[in-house]
Amino acid sequence: MILYPAIDLKDGACVRLVRGMMDHATVFNVSPGDQARAFEAQGYDWLHLVDLNGAFAGHPVNGDAVDQILAAVSIPVQLGGGIRTLQTMENWLTRGIRRVILGTVALHQPELVKEACRLFPGQIAVGIDAREGYVAVSGWAESSTVRALDLALRYEDCGVAAIIYTDINRDGAMAGVNVEATADLAFTLTTPVIASGGVSSIADLQALKAEEHTGIDGVIVGRALYDGRIDPKEALALLSGTAPAPAPKAPEC
Repeated sequence: MILYPAIDLKDGACVRLVRGMMDHATVFNVSPGDQARAFEAQGYDWLHLVDLNGAFAGHPVNGDAVDQILAAVSIPVQLGGGIRTLQTMENWLTRGIRRVILGTVALHQPELVKEACRLFPGQIAVGIDAREGYVAVSGWAESSTVRALDLALRYEDCGVAAIIYTDINRDGAMAGVNVEATADLAFTLTTPVIASGGVSSIADLQALKAEEHTGIDGVIVGRALYDGRIDPKEALALLSGTAPAPAPKAPEC
């Protein structure tokens, strides 16, 4: 299982939001390149980026910050936020992004997503952000009547590399990951699922790892890495399967 440290970009800085609210942003690093370099040094194999301004604007906004990150690291990077045309996808992939994440267009323009999968095989992920089980888009400002599972099923046979499932109510709130909903989604799909939203402790990662057999392929972690609630070495060892087995409990007398 892959652990993706999250870098959310707002006004050129690395921030974390609470439940997607732009006016509840905490700045963790004003240098995206330095933050990305630090994550790579800690041993992560991927980075997860979100252009928050772009998600609301409908087009890329934090391009300079993304370029800083790409110049700073050698590990692959996936990016979401404001990616709504084939031209934008091609531009990011040409600049060095390994995988682009489509959210709003996945809800409104399914044929565009399918065409993107044909043109850029293995480089398209679908981001499904849900509030109470229903999809929200446009930076989570727009709610829909489409269920997360129904949207995911639309893309089962078109070559999507991964479904990134986020529980909006838990994102940035340190309330724990929604393991049950994520595992149910992953079990139903053949497309790999990446969990996101609410991961706050090693216990959350252990719970997700225990459901890896359902098809959970990775997990995105943000605030808990920035504030030290999760130790990188411990987390990476756990998810890679190299962590030592817990000591057996002494028999009770």
